[in-house]
Amino acid sequence: MNLSTLTPSKGSVKGTKRIGRGQGSGYGGTSTKGHKGQKAQAGYNYRPGFEGGQMPLQRRVPKFGFTNINRKEYDVINLDTLQELSTSFANEEINHDFLVRHGIISNSRKLVKVLGRGEINTKVQVKLNKFSASAKSAIEAAGGTIIEM
Repeated sequence: MNLSTLTPSKGSVKGTKRIGRGQGSGYGGTSTKGHKGQKAQAGYNYRPGFEGGQMPLQRRVPKFGFTNINRKEYDVINLDTLQELSTSFANEEINHDFLVRHGIISNSRKLVKVLGRGEINTKVQVKLNKFSASAKSAIEAAGGTIIEM
């Protein structure tokens, strides 16, 4: 063992750059920022998408379409799901709280529309926001009732 083979114990020395700590750090002078320029100066800040004065991508790409701010989004539920629910939980009204309780929708404030996929052959009372024409006729043909909110 001699002085040339000594090394610090594991974990005692940080492996990170010590920037701005003079010439002895190995990163003196410019502190890894290169020479001059906007990004080398103190207080430099950039906005996301800035491309050094080049026209940014979000302004180069053409925009199309229209977003209606008054659009109503509906969660959908089909007749086959209503059939499963009505056989499992007979004589219960199917409404928002019922659907949230059984994990069909995530929150009772959402709008729900019933669509006509599948068949329903049990008498069921459904109280939801909207119904397609085929769903309405199928529920009523099975002897069920519909309440649109």
